[in-house]
Amino acid sequence: MKQKKWLIAVTAASLLATSAGVGANALVEKVSGLLHNDVKVTVDGSETALKPIYIDGKAYLPARETADLLGYNLNWSSKELVLKDRDAEVEEEAELVGINGVIVNIDQGNGLYSLEVMGQGSNQWIILGVDEKTEINSENGPVKPAELKPGMRIEAQYGPAVALSYPGRSYASTIEVKNQALVLEDEITGITSTGDGWQIQFSAEREGQILPSLLLNAGKETLLITANGEPVEWNHLYPGVKVKAYYGPALAKSMPPQSAAHVIIVEEKELTGEQVEAYREAAWGYISDEEKPTVETKPEEAAVEIVPARTDGIIGGSDEGKKALEALVNEEGQMIIVTYYTEMNELLGPLKVVLHPETKALLGYFARD
Repeated sequence: MKQKKWLIAVTAASLLATSAGVGANALVEKVSGLLHNDVKVTVDGSETALKPIYIDGKAYLPARETADLLGYNLNWSSKELVLKDRDAEVEEEAELVGINGVIVNIDQGNGLYSLEVMGQGSNQWIILGVDEKTEINSENGPVKPAELKPGMRIEAQYGPAVALSYPGRSYASTIEVKNQALVLEDEITGITSTGDGWQIQFSAEREGQILPSLLLNAGKETLLITANGEPVEWNHLYPGVKVKAYYGPALAKSMPPQSAAHVIIVEEKELTGEQVEAYREAAWGYISDEEKPTVETKPEEAAVEIVPARTDGIIGGSDEGKKALEALVNEEGQMIIVTYYTEMNELLGPLKVVLHPETKALLGYFARD
């Protein structure tokens, strides 16, 4: 949608009345003037081919040619003459920003609807203000702001101003509603690389058995993100991760049904305070007495995180630890990392202890530079 800066818009009648000095009872009057070929007309120091005509002591120039040389477009009809700035029109068009995504939440207050949108564009996560001035359309015709719903797939143009917040906030100029996506909140039970993307499996209990219930096909057009707007790498997904997926609405008639994934929001798995304390205590026990004096991080303040077990770079585990790690990788499971900063941190990097999530047994250490 173009945003045009209209500079002049006057009726042809008023223009003629002003320039030709006609009376109240006539819209058009024949006038005569003198063409001065000896007068030079320049624009920004460059001579033009324009020659003025003098009428009653005033100099007149041809409107269209003059407007063109000054960087304007001039159009007129029998009732209106319109002059617009070409540069301003291009500048305004360039300032608009687009996003192709899904409405994940809507707030309303003081006549303004705030759409939380996640998708592909200059901003992958943005809050768009919408009111009656926003042009909203669908294939079925105009749409009112109150008719917008979470889960709708949209293409929006917004800006040019975007508030310096996280996520950014801006005003939606136009919105094209595509369709209503389907939504699923569940744990992933399987994920497979397809060469040009990923296939994500979900399962459900059926007649006492856990069977695949849905396959989502994800590619470069799929947004994988956390609820806090942080991007997620596909290789960080594994069975057991809970997600909120927007997909479809088209479903392939297969067993299980398949559909295209538009946006997948990963819910970060949080450890309880009791679990964190237990992992810290176990990890501190795996640091040698020679290394403990070099550790600057207080044992009770060490960072604890849960990550996919297929992470590379783990060394130093016992044979049992190596076998346990291999089993977790094969099961696409998780492992625990407890991080300590030491006196040699700038030279070697932090000390990272890797634990089994259930037994708290030592799986190894991350290699230090």
